[in-house]
Amino acid sequence: MGESSDSVSIDINMVPFGGKEFLVKTSRGCLSVFVCGDQEKPALITYPDVALNYMSCFQGLFVCPDAASLLLHNFCIYHIDAPGHELGANVISSDVPLLSVDDLADQIAEVLDFFGLKRVLCLGVTAGAYILTLFAIKYKERVLGLILVSPVCKAPTWTEWLYNKVLMNLLYFYGMCGVLKECLLQRYFSKELRYGVHGAESEIIQACVNLLDERQSPNVMRFLQAINKRHDLTDDLKKLQCKTLIFVGESSPFHTESVHMSTKIGRKNCTLVEVKACGSLVTEEHPLAMLVPIEFFLMGFGFYRQQLHFANSSSNSSNPSSPSSHSCIAPELLSPEGLGIKLKPIKTRADVEI
Repeated sequence: MGESSDSVSIDINMVPFGGKEFLVKTSRGCLSVFVCGDQEKPALITYPDVALNYMSCFQGLFVCPDAASLLLHNFCIYHIDAPGHELGANVISSDVPLLSVDDLADQIAEVLDFFGLKRVLCLGVTAGAYILTLFAIKYKERVLGLILVSPVCKAPTWTEWLYNKVLMNLLYFYGMCGVLKECLLQRYFSKELRYGVHGAESEIIQACVNLLDERQSPNVMRFLQAINKRHDLTDDLKKLQCKTLIFVGESSPFHTESVHMSTKIGRKNCTLVEVKACGSLVTEEHPLAMLVPIEFFLMGFGFYRQQLHFANSSSNSSNPSSPSSHSCIAPELLSPEGLGIKLKPIKTRADVEI
C-alpha cells in the first residue's frame, strides 16, 4: 500500500467476474472496491467478516439466480474489502498506522464520496456488520437501510478478547496455519457443515480454506486488532434512523449478541430472522434462506424482483434455486407488516432443509 494522502486516486483493473475492481486511495490508506452492475442504479455496499473478502463472504448469495433478479436488477453492488484483504493484496507495511474501527467506518464515507454516492443500502457480515453499523451511526443521512448477518455491537468480552489475542499470536508466529483456519471455520460455519454431517466435506468449506490460504497474515491481524478494540454501540443503536434486517445462524457464536442487537435497535425499525442449522456465514451456508426476507424488506423501499417466481407450488418444487424450495419461512414473515413496509420486529426462524 502506498502512503495515505488527502487526495483520492484510482487504479482500474478488468476482472473476469462481470465487474471492475477499483483501488481507491483514501486519507487512511487504500481500499479495494469491486463494482458490479450499472452505476446509474441505487447503491448496495458490502463489507465482509475477518479474513474474508467479497468472494469468500458473498459469492454464495449473489450467484443465486433469484438474488440476481432481486439485487442486481435493482442495485449496483459495491463490494468493499477490508484493507489488504483483496485478491492478490500485498502485505501492508508495518510503517502504516493501525486503523481503528472508526477509521474503517470513515474510509467507507470516502469511498462513497469518490463514487458520488449519497445514500446506500448496506450488507455486512459480523465484523463487517459492526463497521457498517458504526458507519450508519456516524453518517445517518447516508444510509438507506442495513442488512446485517450475525452482527456484533458490544465491546469484546474478556473471553472473546483473549481468544482473538490467541488468533493474533498464531497469525504472527505461524501465519495462516491449520489451527488458525480451523478456528476461523468455527467462527463462520455450523458444526454440521464443518464435520460433514450431511455427507462428504462440503465444497463450501474447501473453497473457504483455499481462499484463506491466499490471505496475507499481517493484514488479517490488523483487521482483527481493530475489531478486538471495538467499542460498545448499544447506547447508539436507538439513534439509527434506517430500517434494519438482521440474519443470524442458530449455531453462530454471535447468536446471543445478534438477538441483543435487534432488541436494542427497537421494535419499530428492526426485524430478526434466525436460520436453523446454520453458523454465522448465512450468505454462504444457507443463502437461499435470505432471499424471501430480503425481498419483503426491499419492498418497503420500493424495490421489487425483476420476475416473481411464486406462480405455483409445482414450479417451486422443480426449481432448485427457488427460496421456498429450500427454506420454510414462517407465515408472519411473509406479510408486509412483518417485513419491509412497517418492519414489525418479529423473531422468526427459517427452517432450512438440505
